[in-house]
Amino acid sequence: MSFFSPPGLLLCLPAFSASVSLCPSYSLRQMRRFRRHGHESQRDRLKQELFHFNKTVEHGFPHQPSALGYSPSLQLLAIGNRSGAIKLYGAPGVEFMGLHDENAAVTQVHFLPHQVELVTLLDDNSLHMWTLRAHKGLSELLEIGRFMLTGPPGAPPSVTRVTAVLAHSSGELLLLGTEGGHVFVVEVPGFRELEERNISLDQVSNSVPDDYIGRRNLEHVEALQENPVNPNQVVIGYGRGLMIIWDLEKQRAIQHIPATQQLESVWWTEDGSYILSSHSDGSYCRWMVGAEDVNEEEEKSDIPYGHFPCKAISKIVQLPTEKGPPFLLFSGGMPRASYGDRHCITVIQNKTQVALDLTSRIIDFFVIRDGPKHTDPSALVVLVEEELVVIDLQTEGWPVIQTPYLVPLHSSAITCSHHISTIPIKLWERVIAAGELQNTHYSKKPWPITGGQNLAPDPPQRDLLLTGHEDGTVCFWDASGVCLYPMYKLSTAAVFHTDADPNDNMNQGTEGEWPPFRKVGCFDPYSDDPRLGIQKIHLCKYSGYLTVAGTAGQILVLELNDEAAEQTVEAKVVDLLQGQEGFRWKGHTRLDVREEPVLFPPGFQPFALVQCQPPAVVTALTLHSEWKLVAFGTSHGFGLYDYQQKNNVLIKCTLNPSDQLAMEGPLSRVKSIKKSLRQSFRRMRRSRYSVPYTQIQDANARLEAELAEMELAPVQRKIEARSSDDSFTGLVRTLYFADTFLSDSSHNTPSLWAGTNGGCVFAFMLRLPPVEHRADEPVTAQPAKEIQLMHRAPVVGIVVLDGHGAPLPEPLEVAHDLARSPDLQGSHHLLVISEEQFKVFTLPKVSAKMKLKLTAVDGSRVRRVGVAWFGSSRSEDYGESGLVVLTNQGDLHVVSLPGVKMQVQYPCIRREDVSGIASCVFTKHGQGFYLISPSEFERFSLSTRHVVEPRCLVEVPLHSDNSTKHRPLHDGFSSAHGCVPSVCLSQLLQEIQKSLEGDQT
Repeated sequence: MSFFSPPGLLLCLPAFSASVSLCPSYSLRQMRRFRRHGHESQRDRLKQELFHFNKTVEHGFPHQPSALGYSPSLQLLAIGNRSGAIKLYGAPGVEFMGLHDENAAVTQVHFLPHQVELVTLLDDNSLHMWTLRAHKGLSELLEIGRFMLTGPPGAPPSVTRVTAVLAHSSGELLLLGTEGGHVFVVEVPGFRELEERNISLDQVSNSVPDDYIGRRNLEHVEALQENPVNPNQVVIGYGRGLMIIWDLEKQRAIQHIPATQQLESVWWTEDGSYILSSHSDGSYCRWMVGAEDVNEEEEKSDIPYGHFPCKAISKIVQLPTEKGPPFLLFSGGMPRASYGDRHCITVIQNKTQVALDLTSRIIDFFVIRDGPKHTDPSALVVLVEEELVVIDLQTEGWPVIQTPYLVPLHSSAITCSHHISTIPIKLWERVIAAGELQNTHYSKKPWPITGGQNLAPDPPQRDLLLTGHEDGTVCFWDASGVCLYPMYKLSTAAVFHTDADPNDNMNQGTEGEWPPFRKVGCFDPYSDDPRLGIQKIHLCKYSGYLTVAGTAGQILVLELNDEAAEQTVEAKVVDLLQGQEGFRWKGHTRLDVREEPVLFPPGFQPFALVQCQPPAVVTALTLHSEWKLVAFGTSHGFGLYDYQQKNNVLIKCTLNPSDQLAMEGPLSRVKSIKKSLRQSFRRMRRSRYSVPYTQIQDANARLEAELAEMELAPVQRKIEARSSDDSFTGLVRTLYFADTFLSDSSHNTPSLWAGTNGGCVFAFMLRLPPVEHRADEPVTAQPAKEIQLMHRAPVVGIVVLDGHGAPLPEPLEVAHDLARSPDLQGSHHLLVISEEQFKVFTLPKVSAKMKLKLTAVDGSRVRRVGVAWFGSSRSEDYGESGLVVLTNQGDLHVVSLPGVKMQVQYPCIRREDVSGIASCVFTKHGQGFYLISPSEFERFSLSTRHVVEPRCLVEVPLHSDNSTKHRPLHDGFSSAHGCVPSVCLSQLLQEIQKSLEGDQT
């Protein structure tokens, strides 16, 4: 039988074989997918090498401090605040922070003597034990226990409400005085109550003569103090005035001191022979320990600032000196009627007496002791609500020691910030030199708090953070490391006539004045003229030129000068309205410029001034020091100023005629209220009426918030496209200089770009004369491009990318060999960042190429944007440029350049924290700062390579010689209760932790 094969079947065989050959093709698709996934995993690994979000350190002064503690053996300072945070500070760079789980204020902080543990008391009556545990060669602050006193069933809460805490010198006991008058003895660090050692109110009452108990209730335990020469004895001070010396070993009272005035504090003198008590009537008394008759209170009583009624002396300290009379220090005691609003600490030694007049309410103070036997008082450390003040007690005149950290950033309210990375050493040294000339009134003594070791490497570069303030000052801060150190302070007020009263200095002491006041501290929230407020700053680190712009439309150009100079600053008025009809400005007037020459100290000195008309707040500012040009913008338009020839180059009005808010200036009402309130407060201070300081602060804060919201915050918009009739559409949000292609693709030219609140981008071509004729021939500008974004969202950033996709370098950066020259051969791209999207256009045709939409269902808006370089953590040679973005949700994004793709996203700031989002500033190396309170910057890092964070070690201190006197009490309690010394326990905990880590490994 023959087999017949039709042609079709024969043709199918190749087809079949072809279909078989598709199997390798399927494998190829798999390979591509694997390759793509492999590329994605490689990309993920690359992201891990480049990006990592971490909040690293808090700079500034803790907001609302409520408690102060100090460990002489560790030389560490502790501050607790009302939000439940506890912060420890030692030598510069040694910082720790802990946060209680409970949202309650820290009311007391006590270090256990000669140990690395401390105890905090919160206002919810809970006690917490913290330790500095060593981990991988660094110390970390950890909470290791919590405790709350429990009274007998049915007992009122006052029985166990803790009012006084004594950390006993044995390091094993806490004595807790309560509102009910009882004293509880608790073993630490285990927080075990030793009931048989408790001191009940009945025991105390039975030891006091009946005639004293019969006429008054003892009230709460106000103070607990240990006898410095006999740790078995403590003095218990009760609110009504009675003081009992109690023997802990014999468990009985050995002396009672029947004071009759309300008790505020007690102090046991160094030799153990006297007890000092301070009282609510402004008096203090000295009582002899062991005396037979202690009823002659009048003979021992002293009212330092009597005879009129005085405020309470809240704390008193007396310390001996090696060769001279002792120091007596106390807080309060001022005459109630005349100086009841003053916050004072009085220092008396021999015949010298000074009332240190501080800037806000005193929280607490302590004295650091120095000398061969650590007995001589060397420094007084005072914590007040708004700053930390340290007084040198060993130098004549008792000058202030400048603080390397905890500096009050908000001495005047912060209004803007500007960060500059990698400062050249020459500029750095000149700024430092100018700052040192301002600090001649400070003590030459080194910082006295020196605990711990700073193990952080030296900063790889010098960074500056500039903060603008409401009083017209600009502060320069060393932001290279963990400590935000003050370098130099620039004041712009001298250029103008202000509302300041030259005689308005309430704290200026006069010869023979009583009390002998001396003002200390730098916190001053009162601005003499809010129009001075700094709104924008731009510093060129290569040329030393600085420009600052203010609330009343003033733009100052300054140059760094190492010598003092007397000069006149002439104002150049710029009319941004350009003849707009029907405009009526109801806002504040412009500042009056001084016509006479002004002597400017060494540092940044103004030589040019531009005054915008109308004098609205400056909303955008940029400086090009190579071209000698400054661009500025307000809600009415923008201008370009040649500060070499002191001429206006360009004026462009962007005002929409229908924009009533910008035309009528509705801010005047708020500002006039604010100004009148300030003047009223100053009058009240001058007349010395007692005004609650917190009320003044709250009123100022509310008005500041309202003003900032009305002036700077754009009107909330919907996600969809919006009408051009919206308010503030002409407000200039961003200005940018670029040397790029505007007319054709073969000739690059200088240009100025401006973005507005209405989604409009203006580009102007600039013609600069040759260098040899720069001083004579004018700079000209002509319109080149105009882009209107369809969705009309505000333009918050403009960046030009060169042919390699890299952002253009800063002015003079290439000339200083700190950046490569931009690629001028390939085509450039324009990146326009609006609140809702990132859009890339080609240049010079300005045709849309790609875009990335940010807006989603959550309604995100871009609030801050900056270009940063992210270096790899593994390879020194690799890095990428990226766009760092902060949204109104508080999220941080990194967008790739030039591809405009989302790289990473991290939550950073609470979306409700509008002021924190508005204050954010980025660095050029992937870090950033934002205000977490009026006085504190939170620092964060998005980079794996550039991270600034505390790295420090605190070791367990060795017992000093005089601590051996504590052994009898320690041995007695150890034998009775099996108590382990907590120094040993701390070491034991560290050993256990190390062994556990070894097991995990």
